[in-house]
Amino acid sequence: SKSYGNTINLSDPEPVVRQKLKTMVTDPARVRRTDPGNPDLCPVYEFHKIYSTQTVKERINTECRTAAIGCIDCKKLVADRMVERMTPVWEARAALVKDPSRLEDIVRDGSRRATEVARATLAEVNDAMKI
Repeated sequence: SKSYGNTINLSDPEPVVRQKLKTMVTDPARVRRTDPGNPDLCPVYEFHKIYSTQTVKERINTECRTAAIGCIDCKKLVADRMVERMTPVWEARAALVKDPSRLEDIVRDGSRRATEVARATLAEVNDAMKI
């Protein structure tokens, strides 16, 4: 939540992403490492649903329920996958920061394309309204 200051932003560097994941709340019923958990109640598992492979999701689902994996290990697995998926975004962002003119070209091109779509939409609306 942005209001709680715990969002994971695309601009966050890897250590910040890992730290935010590390401090995430997990299944509230899982107090000790040996307590079985319920991935359906765990916010971290929601990230696994987005980022992890089917094999990892199945592993987490089974091992959490039997306390074979702890929350810290579970968070590390999802953090590794998130970092893997975010690395290309970070690299592209760094390249744009190094070349601001490229960023300006992208914005200009996007604006041009949006204008074309808006004009076509307005023409369609005008036709429908017989204006």
